[in-house]
Amino acid sequence: MKWEKKKIEDICLNITSGGTPKSTNEAFYNPQEIPWLKTGEVNYCRIYDTEKYISKEGLYNSSAKIIPTNSVIVAMYGQGDTAGRVAINKIPLTTNQACCNLIINDKVADCEFVYYKLSTLYEKMVSLKNGGAQPNLNVKIIKSIEISLPPLPVQQRIASILSTYDDLIENNQKQIKLLEEAAQRLYKEWFVDLHFPGHENVKIVDGVPEGWESCKLRDVAEINGRNIDENYPYDKINYIDIASVRNGRILEKANYNLEEAPGRAKRIVQDGDVIWGMVRPNLRAYAMVLNPDKNDVFSPGFAVLTSKKVPFSFLYCNVTTEEFVGYLVNCTNGAAYPAVKPIHFEEYNVSIPQNNLLNKFHNITEPYFRKIYYLSKQISSLREARDRLLPKLMSGEIEV
Repeated sequence: MKWEKKKIEDICLNITSGGTPKSTNEAFYNPQEIPWLKTGEVNYCRIYDTEKYISKEGLYNSSAKIIPTNSVIVAMYGQGDTAGRVAINKIPLTTNQACCNLIINDKVADCEFVYYKLSTLYEKMVSLKNGGAQPNLNVKIIKSIEISLPPLPVQQRIASILSTYDDLIENNQKQIKLLEEAAQRLYKEWFVDLHFPGHENVKIVDGVPEGWESCKLRDVAEINGRNIDENYPYDKINYIDIASVRNGRILEKANYNLEEAPGRAKRIVQDGDVIWGMVRPNLRAYAMVLNPDKNDVFSPGFAVLTSKKVPFSFLYCNVTTEEFVGYLVNCTNGAAYPAVKPIHFEEYNVSIPQNNLLNKFHNITEPYFRKIYYLSKQISSLREARDRLLPKLMSGEIEV
């Protein structure tokens, strides 16, 4: 089967860069009418929503234009390794000026195929960067990149195979989101709004239901109770640092021989522990640890919370509220490297319901969190399978 090389500019109807409203004028950002994508969100994914929105007036007062669904987006510059990453939008949106937006000619190329193809070319794009301290891509460079394309029907078949994996991943992600929302919604209803079962018959004294206990977090959870010592039995470890954890997810683990592991590899966890990054708590580097591998080891940049008197489901929901995040942010010391200490976790005030209510909550929500864990494992397996298949399909090694 013949694959033909074509430049990016030859497979596109249009290639645009985005733009930013000309000032921080509130009217340019509110009302939130148009999704506005930043390069930090361009990370080998399908885009269904954006973190920021701009108004129609903001769009008018920028060089950005709305790009149609199924455009392929390339990050031209940004922090760290952002430049060269790609995404494909599944909603009409606009982007900031650091995005190069490829509107694919569907008579020549399949947009999903081009997205997957460019996903394999990060190293090539890195090699094409120009500039000084922070090398960048630009529209001219991206237009000139050559890619190999099989006939259009083959492109479509390849894209369909890879999309099947991403469809399953997205379905799992939707289920995870619903389960997380259900647990947090129940926590808020029962323990924040105080509409727990039987609340009609319970007196509220100084804002706390009668029979509840006010105490410090250290009274219900042990902080950093277990660390590696000289008797640690494993030669190989899975190391997790703060950069690998975000918003309830452990994103990756690094494998090391113990003697070659970073000196930061110290914290040990058990099932149901909650890890919380102590540096820049506004980044929300927290997660619940379920079924950890026996040789998982965490950075001492985490506070590890182990439940003593409350179920881990209640502990996790309690320390991931906006109130708790705000408390930690207010406790930070240091401008360049804002961080909290274990004592700030220990000193946090909590109200503890009676055991029967805690047990009811745990019986309802523990299955949610276990399901989230298994769905997350499936996502990891699907990504690994897709990523093994991707270069073989894109090179023609596997014919379809």
